Amino acid sequence: MDAEPVLQISGLCVSFRTGGSLVPAVKDVSISVAAGETVAVVGESGSGKSTTASAVNRLLPENGVITAGSIRFEGRELADLGEHELIGLRGAGIGLVPQDPMSNLNPLMRVGDQIGEALEVHGRTHGRETDQRVIDLLEMVGIPEPANRARQYPHEFSGGMRQRALIAMGLACGPRLLIADEPTSALDVTVQRRVLDQLESLTHELGTAVFLITHDLALAAERADRIVVMYHGEVVEEGPSAQVLGAPEHPYTRELIAAAPSLASRREPLVSRTVEQDRPPLVEVVGLVKEFGVRAAKSGQPRTFTAVDQVSFAIRPGTTVSIVGESGSGKSTTASLLLGLEQPTAGKIMFDGVDVTGLKGRELFGFRRRVQPVFQNPYSSLDPRYTVGQSIAEPLQVHKIGDADSRRARVDELLEKVALAPEFASRLPHELSGGQRQRVAIARALALDPDLVVLDEAVSALDVLVQSQILKLLAQLQSELGLAYLFISHDLAVVRMISDEVHVMQRGRFVESGTPEEIFDNPQDPYTVELLAAIPGGRLVA
Repeated sequence: MDAEPVLQISGLCVSFRTGGSLVPAVKDVSISVAAGETVAVVGESGSGKSTTASAVNRLLPENGVITAGSIRFEGRELADLGEHELIGLRGAGIGLVPQDPMSNLNPLMRVGDQIGEALEVHGRTHGRETDQRVIDLLEMVGIPEPANRARQYPHEFSGGMRQRALIAMGLACGPRLLIADEPTSALDVTVQRRVLDQLESLTHELGTAVFLITHDLALAAERADRIVVMYHGEVVEEGPSAQVLGAPEHPYTRELIAAAPSLASRREPLVSRTVEQDRPPLVEVVGLVKEFGVRAAKSGQPRTFTAVDQVSFAIRPGTTVSIVGESGSGKSTTASLLLGLEQPTAGKIMFDGVDVTGLKGRELFGFRRRVQPVFQNPYSSLDPRYTVGQSIAEPLQVHKIGDADSRRARVDELLEKVALAPEFASRLPHELSGGQRQRVAIARALALDPDLVVLDEAVSALDVLVQSQILKLLAQLQSELGLAYLFISHDLAVVRMISDEVHVMQRGRFVESGTPEEIFDNPQDPYTVELLAAIPGGRLVA
């Protein structure tokens, strides 16, 4: 290991200009990362971990300012570099994998062209060599049919595939320091393992230092050499991974570990409830098929891709049915079909005894009142121009329910139901934390008193403390209101904790179905075994 770290952060202080004053966000933080070392920074949303990472790359928001401290990369003080030098350093010397793939990929450029641009700007490859390197990178991060996919645009990728494309871009030039800000939060466990194995190989072969920002403590335990715990902008604990997570000293670290489902082999139900198994299903899906047209790589001619292939399942009132599988397996497409956002190619979706696949006009409008979604990213699913109160009241206005006074009262009632104070009604989404925004999204979904809520990766981007709060809230609401949930997730630990029934999906088909106990304790299909084997957290014991 080199005497001088690749990255040395010393006494870093970062503040944000808000309303004419400076609000501290990072306070006297010191972190070092050596060549070939992976250092994970963990902490809840707002703890300062992503702000610290942004400061390293000099990519703070316009109102962010470094007020004190030093950031040295391979002995060079980054504060002394001009913008031209920084541009040359970013991508080549310091790679970045940001968290939100949709806002970090150009929607007007093909994915392959965007990765190729990173290679050619830094003089790594040219022409046909670039094309082949792009395909190799996409294959490396687990994207199927990489030659075909390289020709597609970001909107044609699933969320997990977009995240993998960003990882390929971050690794393209073989950087000496890789800043990975929640790089695998949108990935299923098998692809996560493949990508992290590649990162580990990179650090060992090339001596690349990895600065990993994550809320997944199990991942940090398995992959990081050292862990830094941040709380309210300060480092409260740091040390070797096994030491920090196996024998935590700070109360906040102990709280994080207690809240992390990935670190628990089994959990008791969040809320005790009795399910009447003899009640007729609310939802019956029979032989569901969805085909899409995609372009072939060389000819450019369209061909058929089957995203959902002969899928059948049922959901009873007051129960949670989960679908798990890797990115691109068809689980989110299944959710879109159930919500009426996509029309099936074949099959039936029976809702309360009525086939809803062919509904139109007023009947479709009425069906959507009874089925509501909660998506993965609450910031993109909430209109940034609407206040919280306006966002929650919007479904009531669309369905012409109540008057202005009754809607305001309903908003207050829903805010209370999701444990937010009434004054949140006047706030805008950017004034809320990620967990608060997700609570607002849940409140909005409940506004119309639905029978079914479809939760598509609704907690995967949240830190463990907020995730735990949201899961308990969902269980409590289900118990109180008799809600049925379709829970789409790649987080198997969460699925085990909340589900009544689990379906494992691979390449558009269900390969195994059963209770959580059956699936997790006695898996039958090789793919299920592979999923379970890929769950991180094996290095928790010192």
